[in-house]
Amino acid sequence: MLPLTDSALARDGKVLILAMDHGLEHGPTDFEAVPDTLEPETVFEAATHDAVTAMAVQKGVAEAYYPSYEDDVALLAKLNGTSNLWMGEPYSPQNWSVEYAAELGADAIGYTVYPGSNHEPRMFEEFRDAQENARDHDLPVVMWSYARGQGLKNDTKDEVIAYAARIGLELGADVAKVKYPGSREAMEWAVDAAGDTKVVMSGGSKVDDYQFLESVESVIDAGGAGLAVGRNVWQRENPGRILDALERVIFEEESAEAALSEVES
Repeated sequence: MLPLTDSALARDGKVLILAMDHGLEHGPTDFEAVPDTLEPETVFEAATHDAVTAMAVQKGVAEAYYPSYEDDVALLAKLNGTSNLWMGEPYSPQNWSVEYAAELGADAIGYTVYPGSNHEPRMFEEFRDAQENARDHDLPVVMWSYARGQGLKNDTKDEVIAYAARIGLELGADVAKVKYPGSREAMEWAVDAAGDTKVVMSGGSKVDDYQFLESVESVIDAGGAGLAVGRNVWQRENPGRILDALERVIFEEESAEAALSEVES
């Protein structure tokens, strides 16, 4: 594992990744709640907030917009992804190389793996190549570890989330991004299962401020390293406000209630 303490991906060992790969993965409808976010510069501006340790984007967005923000935003190159139009067994093809990401100035790479999919063997092999190439460039690797497939009925069961986190460790990820299993105890199991691999929560669909921050608080209390979030930040009219609160919960380990109280005062 690469030590995150010396990495642009982390701050004081904690991670807050602002993700905006949704244009590929979900399509333009994700930006309808706040139409300005259809323009990537709007989200890049949010990523300049001190709480954000890296921004995850796909190749085209990185090429077009990152050069204007390279002094203020750490780039997490999301190497693979697929559209929401795909209807088969979960699979995420690689769309750019580690070498090209490094040329663009990436500080880390991100890669989705779907354990449980019929395409799992292929994805494990492709992750292997990306992870080993990232090591050649001293780039940390974040695995989006999402257990999915026709044989998996519940992808947020405690044991499934712990397994997803463990797969991050077994395959050499420095950070494993997993879904929130619903409780601090279940997240503790995932953190323990991941060993030296840091575990962060996937932000998921937008929920109200307190519900969202309470789940992040639970992750931090469980020993998690932080959060990788998109919609729960940039689908809000004032993303700076929720980022202020997240900074308090993740880096200062305040409660959700206290963090909200401070940003509202």
